Amino acid sequence: MHSAPAADAPVVQVGKADVTAEDVLAIARGNARIELGPDALAEMAASRARIDALAAEPRPVYGVSTGFGALAVRHISPELRAQLQRSLVRSHAAGMGPAVEREVTRALMFLRLKTLASGRTGVRPLVAETMAAILNAGITPVVREYGSLGCSGDLAPLSHCALVLMGEGLAYGPDGAEHEAGELLAAAGITPVELLEKEGLALINGTDGMLGMLVMAIADLSRLFTTADITAAMSLEALLGTEKVLAPELHAPIRPHPGQALSAANMLAVLKGSGLTGHHQDDAPRVQDAYSIRCAPQVAGAGRDTLAHARTVAERELAASVDNPVVLPDGRVESNGNFHGAPVAYVLDFLAIAAADLGSIAERRTDRLLDKSRSHGLPAFLADDPGVDSGLMIAQYTQAALVSENKRLAVPASVDSIPSSAMQEDHVSMGWSAARKLRQAVDNLGRILAVELTAAARALEIRATDSAAALAPGTAAALAAARAAGVGGAGRDRFLAPDLDAAEALVASGALVTAVEAVTGPLA
Repeated sequence: MHSAPAADAPVVQVGKADVTAEDVLAIARGNARIELGPDALAEMAASRARIDALAAEPRPVYGVSTGFGALAVRHISPELRAQLQRSLVRSHAAGMGPAVEREVTRALMFLRLKTLASGRTGVRPLVAETMAAILNAGITPVVREYGSLGCSGDLAPLSHCALVLMGEGLAYGPDGAEHEAGELLAAAGITPVELLEKEGLALINGTDGMLGMLVMAIADLSRLFTTADITAAMSLEALLGTEKVLAPELHAPIRPHPGQALSAANMLAVLKGSGLTGHHQDDAPRVQDAYSIRCAPQVAGAGRDTLAHARTVAERELAASVDNPVVLPDGRVESNGNFHGAPVAYVLDFLAIAAADLGSIAERRTDRLLDKSRSHGLPAFLADDPGVDSGLMIAQYTQAALVSENKRLAVPASVDSIPSSAMQEDHVSMGWSAARKLRQAVDNLGRILAVELTAAARALEIRATDSAAALAPGTAAALAAARAAGVGGAGRDRFLAPDLDAAEALVASGALVTAVEAVTGPLA
């Protein structure tokens, strides 16, 4: 069921000022309502007057009275311009494959609406008001997986949305079912728009799809990096490692990477009060813990710093008005290349690399927990009766498969370019593809951390049973949250997939972080 925003739903006002990442999430995931501010309506009306004036001139102006792309050399007579806009949208709505997720389409439409509201595109206020009405009615255009090269914006995805504004194409209604767009608009009392000069082009010429997916990935990865610090701390404690490597003086003062210091501080907070850490010199002396334990803050911290860079790029892009041509404040209408997705594509690829490496180090910790020759007294595979029981052996296989897939997904999309439009668009960003694979990588990372959580929780339960030493309050809270969520503990073998599903849900919801923070205080 895809319900329309309720009358008392939170409201996001779109004006001339920049929207925030929180606004995007509220619309895409929170079903908030949209209101257009009076300043935005006035700015759109003013820039539209400039477009109308240019449309009346005899000289050709790109996007107003010409064709597009390689066909921009043709001057279009006034009587054909409405047809030109319709033809542009219809022909560019050429996506294929399965439909993308509802939240992606809502983010994409909202971000295009944000640019329309800036007054830099020259569309009438009516166009923006209709787009807002469609989102508020819970109508979601069917946008296909394939069709964007990430240059001239996300052309095909945005065209599928623009088609719905015209009352054409397909969309999902508030009931979640697919319908003809015209039927849904009629049922919601929304009049389809007849596009005028430049309006079709303005609706499809932006980086909105890849930016929306970047904003959502940043939010998800922010939660997962904190989760990874928690599961790493649990694994360190279960392996009787030392927390001394997490001391603040070993991080910011001598290697000043901010993310590293934050991850070390998180782990130290989760491990505070543990009776199990610091015993690496006892029964089986170790000079140092393995890299997957000792270097956890360095790897997760590098990912955190990558995330901070991606957030900076996203904030800049959220402040942008991407269109071509663009109406400048002094009234000039100028062609430009701001629709190129390279800035967004690069960080989407960079985040996929960070997600792959974070998952890789988590899998190495899981493997160590299950290997009796390296786990410092834990039973093989954390099984109840090793040999009769397999314990978590195959859970690690699943985790390894996910890690391997994320390594493939980390291959950058942005290094590729396939020329299009008769070589007019001869270098493209592939940013949409980078965003699509990052979404999969983020989902996989959540599952990878869920497996480490499952293994570390079972290992800690075994330690607590076998030792008089107390668990840290932070790790005990994580263990309790896992058990309350349905992640089973030690014992004879059982159907394991439900346990892993429960762990995945606990990670994805953020409930694990919330449970630990109730004991430790806020984590970064």
